[in-house]
Amino acid sequence: MAARDSKPNLSHAQVSELVRRLYGLTDSEIRPLPSYDDQNFFVAVSEGGEYVLKVMNSGDSQNPTLLELQTHAMNFLHEKGLPAQTAIPTKTELLMSLEEIDCGFGSQKYLVRLLTYLPGTTIAKIPSSPAILYEVGKMAATMDNVFQEMEHPSLSVLERENFIWGLANIPLLEQYLPVLDGDPMQQVVSKVIAQFKAEVVPKMASFRKCINHGDFNDHNILVVQDGPSQYKISGILDFGDMSSGYYIFELAIATMYMMIESPSPVDVGGHVLAGYESVFPLNEAERDCLFLLVLCRFSQSLVLARYSVLQQPENEEYLMITSRTGMKHLSRLWELGKQEVERMWFQCAKTYRDQH
Repeated sequence: MAARDSKPNLSHAQVSELVRRLYGLTDSEIRPLPSYDDQNFFVAVSEGGEYVLKVMNSGDSQNPTLLELQTHAMNFLHEKGLPAQTAIPTKTELLMSLEEIDCGFGSQKYLVRLLTYLPGTTIAKIPSSPAILYEVGKMAATMDNVFQEMEHPSLSVLERENFIWGLANIPLLEQYLPVLDGDPMQQVVSKVIAQFKAEVVPKMASFRKCINHGDFNDHNILVVQDGPSQYKISGILDFGDMSSGYYIFELAIATMYMMIESPSPVDVGGHVLAGYESVFPLNEAERDCLFLLVLCRFSQSLVLARYSVLQQPENEEYLMITSRTGMKHLSRLWELGKQEVERMWFQCAKTYRDQH
């Protein structure tokens, strides 16, 4: 997570200057795009073409190897036919450039990339349907499988041991629990952390490993219309949370975020699971931990959003988008309990299998 002054705050004039100096392009339109820790801009250029200029926060900009690997992963997925952005080289053939910029709190160094702009609308903005939820699950598993083929000399940097958003690192949330002081959800989150230690940790040896996108959420998946009322996935965005993990982590993260915008959130899990298992069937240990791992991601979202608001109060509306709704869903799942929710999810997924 970015510290208070690490999030960049470039003006349009600064963006225009970067685009011209680094890429030799003249902007005809610049508009800001939402971002959690970084700064993103849509840039149309008079030479023809639409791009996203991504300016990384100063903290992450100190880890160029990780960012180089994320950029490589995007290009790799694109080469394998998945709808990922690719990085545009600078005039000196670099895929990213470290720039010293003053955003109003002294000069800091920020890594800058120009990415292709992908068409579509975020899943958050379309009506949720079983068909698109199935496609999300299927795409998540396909992506995880493709990542297994990826080679890079620096793959070890994805072993992000104390990465706060890593699902393996749920116990790290304990240090942030005071941000929920006075909130009844504090007790629920504490119990989720305790159950993770008691029930998930002993089974992790049976989980199949893979590289996780780690943030396959309703704002990072683009869709375009594919017929009168159907959609297909047209873009996978934001590889900033990539890490070494497990197939089941990707599924739990995607399931949690697909619940956010759904009018019947508890039903979501079965459709996403069915899509995922059409590519990668889960083993017994993975299935047994899915419910709790979804609760873990809800807990991360709630606690870390509250913490981030203390760091960036002016950004509260964006930071709390997911966690406000997520708090209600976490509470509801907790009330229903593992047995009931699993029954619904697994029965729904079985219906898909029986049809094929």
